[in-house]
Amino acid sequence: MKTVIVGAVAAGMSAATRLRRLDEGHEIVVFEAGEHVSFANCGLPYYLGGVIDERASLLLQTPQSLRDRFNLDVRVNSRVVSIDPDACTVTVVSATHGQYVESYDHLVLAPGARPIAPQVPGAERALALRDVADVDRLDAAVSNATTAVVIGAGFVGLEVAENLHRRGMDVTIVELAPQVLSALDPEMAVRVHDRLEATGVRVLVNSQVTAISEAAVTVRAGGSTFEVPAQVVVAAIGVTPDAALATTAGIATGPRGAILVDDHLRTSVDRIYAVGDVAAKRDAFSDEPALIPLANLANRHGRRVADAIAGRRTPVPPSIGTAVVGVFGLTAAVTGRTERRLAAEGRAHRVIHAHPLDHAGYYPGASQMALKLLVDPQTDQILGAQGVGEAGVDKRIDVIATAMAGGLTASSLVDLELAYAPAYGSAKDPVNMLGYVADNGASGDTPTLQWHELARATDAPFVLDVRSHAEHARGTVEVEWQEPCVIPLDELRARHGELPRTGRIVVHCQVGQRGHSATRLLRQLGYDAVNLDGGWLTWRDGARSSLLHDENGSI
Repeated sequence: MKTVIVGAVAAGMSAATRLRRLDEGHEIVVFEAGEHVSFANCGLPYYLGGVIDERASLLLQTPQSLRDRFNLDVRVNSRVVSIDPDACTVTVVSATHGQYVESYDHLVLAPGARPIAPQVPGAERALALRDVADVDRLDAAVSNATTAVVIGAGFVGLEVAENLHRRGMDVTIVELAPQVLSALDPEMAVRVHDRLEATGVRVLVNSQVTAISEAAVTVRAGGSTFEVPAQVVVAAIGVTPDAALATTAGIATGPRGAILVDDHLRTSVDRIYAVGDVAAKRDAFSDEPALIPLANLANRHGRRVADAIAGRRTPVPPSIGTAVVGVFGLTAAVTGRTERRLAAEGRAHRVIHAHPLDHAGYYPGASQMALKLLVDPQTDQILGAQGVGEAGVDKRIDVIATAMAGGLTASSLVDLELAYAPAYGSAKDPVNMLGYVADNGASGDTPTLQWHELARATDAPFVLDVRSHAEHARGTVEVEWQEPCVIPLDELRARHGELPRTGRIVVHCQVGQRGHSATRLLRQLGYDAVNLDGGWLTWRDGARSSLLHDENGSI
């Protein structure tokens, strides 16, 4: 039995090595169009910035090492240019052996995804970052430059921007959307925006590069056009599946050209499989094919396709989409749906914001994070979560992603028994706290209002700040129909008579916790009180994100 694999990075090499472990007698041939195999493509930005010192650290294997350990026939600089499904052959163009035909019993397509190039004059100057050859070109360009523009503010764009800045460059990010990191909701992403600018990276949102010249880019923002110095230009505006080989062979494709596969990673053509960024994933919420280009899925699906070829029929579960990025000491992570996407899909949802410390406040070094949980109001199903902070964010999002995979409800997060010591967490872990808030919402004990709902409220509710006067003076929720009113929580029982008896009262504190206590008190005293979810901190972040959305460029 012979399997041919196209692509020798994450998915392809995971498939090849797993298949060898399952079947010592299997003939396995791997074709790689480039020079390097099994390289650490996720580490490329960090080599560029000097975080990873040695280029050799990126090169995890070589064709020879793979032959020695796994008896794999890995051929680099060999591009598969066509497939003949009827004859079960592929045509290969090799830098050393010319053009020839290779037969297969099973064919695995794992060529990955290719960067999207900007469609503007001078686009040939824009560098991409997909493989080792790309990082070599970018490293050489940076060595003789002082200014750079990164087009795109997604995960890769932010990593590149940080590492160019680490090299001492003057960096500008240009993003067409009204926010950086569109995988997050705006009130969460604004913290990343602020960290970028506080560190010296210029961020232009609602902005579009319209041309690239020899030493600058032309940017259009609103009604104005201007130039930004750019001796180096990096395009990080997304990827598209490298599926041309499949489409010419008549293999069915779906979203944005991704190859359609079933739960065993089989394509529409017999004996041909597809894995990694070239293949569509099954969306856990819609059950529809989706493009989810993540390294962890590529490696996992490489293993699963080897199982399928070897006769171990283990279906691939749907994907929720879990990702994380670090930006100048800040961690941003996400799993599942965002509020924006749920709203676009018309799906009912309840939103929870919290701002806990990453570990016990009395233990030195605690830092505050922002967490967001999306919940189905009928079933209590967890629909998604986001986190931004300096420490502990990745752990909490991973816990929630695991809970989602296990089918736990939002309220059941209360009962998760998580590791605790003062240096690592709190007796009420931030994940448990989200569960408490979810349980209060599910029971109806504490109705909440979102930051963006307050400005649109048609009933002009009375807004009450239950923090101290000193906290209030440092910043408070502002509405156009009312002057601020402050009654600290500890005085509320004695002074509630100062509040209006008719109409809604929107209670807020700093993060929502005192607001919850005040809302419970007022509702039991007969007031129509609701808690402003996430308190002033969430409202502040939301207000700043709205300003970015409405204006052009940085604030």
